[in-house]
Amino acid sequence: MHDKLGLKELIAIGIGSMIGGGIFSVMGLANAIAGHATVFVFVMGGIIAMFAGYNYARLAVTYRQDGASYTYLRHAFANKPMIAAFVGWSVIIGYIGTLALYAYTFGAYGSAMLGYADNVPIRILLAFLILSIFLFINLQGVRETGESEDVIVFFKVAIMMTLGIVGLFYIEPAHFRPLFDKGFSSILLSGALVFVAFEGFQLITNTVVETEDPERNTPLSIYLSILIVTLIYITLAISVMGVLTHEEIQASKEYAIAEALKPIFGEWGFVLASIAALLATGSAINGTLFGASRMLADIAHDGIFPSILARRNHKMIPYYALLLMFILAALFVLFGELESIVAFSSITFLLVSLAVGVANFILRRKTGSNIFIVTASILLMSGTIGLMLYHLYHENPKTLIDIGMIYLLIALLFFIFRMTKR
Repeated sequence: MHDKLGLKELIAIGIGSMIGGGIFSVMGLANAIAGHATVFVFVMGGIIAMFAGYNYARLAVTYRQDGASYTYLRHAFANKPMIAAFVGWSVIIGYIGTLALYAYTFGAYGSAMLGYADNVPIRILLAFLILSIFLFINLQGVRETGESEDVIVFFKVAIMMTLGIVGLFYIEPAHFRPLFDKGFSSILLSGALVFVAFEGFQLITNTVVETEDPERNTPLSIYLSILIVTLIYITLAISVMGVLTHEEIQASKEYAIAEALKPIFGEWGFVLASIAALLATGSAINGTLFGASRMLADIAHDGIFPSILARRNHKMIPYYALLLMFILAALFVLFGELESIVAFSSITFLLVSLAVGVANFILRRKTGSNIFIVTASILLMSGTIGLMLYHLYHENPKTLIDIGMIYLLIALLFFIFRMTKR
């Protein structure tokens, strides 16, 4: 009997995948849009994730396959297989983009800690190193991956919660007044933009085949991991907002969390924040490689990707899928325009969450889902995507064009592959 993942390992994979490099960069972005109400942005992000998580949880226990969103869409649109197939391609490339982001962030923080902040070769070398380490761990087996995630996530959460709680004793109430200085709508818009910091819980459903008691552990781990991550983000947001002014946060941008620790811990604050960032990106790489490689293998088994990617060894490890994701993520780090890739990943997972909601609505009688919750999730996802596109159109049209070009490239490669199979 193969090793199985318990509730503890699943929660660790969920938290590890969500708390990646995202939180270290979105804090400043959220504050720029929502102002003094930044804390509520992460409340909104958690609510969006919970609604999305409900659909994933109900579908996962009904259709127990590693394909996750692809599997659910395949069942919901049985007469239109191209829909599930194209979404499958988009999701995998989205995961490769997030892997590149995590590795890049690890390299940036790691090189800064070593005193080589502007040394590009050192940064790239560290990015390749961390990808290689977790490729090796994932090739060892399920238990090794889960246990390594337990250890990393424990220390990461401990450091981030400690920093956040200590910061609560240094807050300036004046930094939160007036609370809605940029309007209530800014909270909804920011909630859409920071969804990338919550993306990752979906990977729990990619491990359902290797989960112990999935009927209980899969839904529970999804809800608990989202709740824990939301509480961590809220605590950090209160601390950062309470210690730094709006102007100081905007001056530090992606280093807002590290900057907020300096008045409290001095230079050690930067070191602690860097360690948290390294642990965050490391565990996110681990969780993403684990879950996404299994999804890729399951999709390849249906002929949507080359069949060689479906092969597994005697430990049921999809080694070719792992190797492909490692190689493509490494190439993105070396040659990719990360800003466009990250934006693409964010909008992709929002679109996929909407598609999964629609799939759950269609299959609601089989999944036993509450129609009101499913409908609310669809409306919430639709509004979130609309706000995201609205923001990009007005604030960063070049990125919106880049995202469109990436989708066109995916479509081209997808149809070329489909033609070669005929």
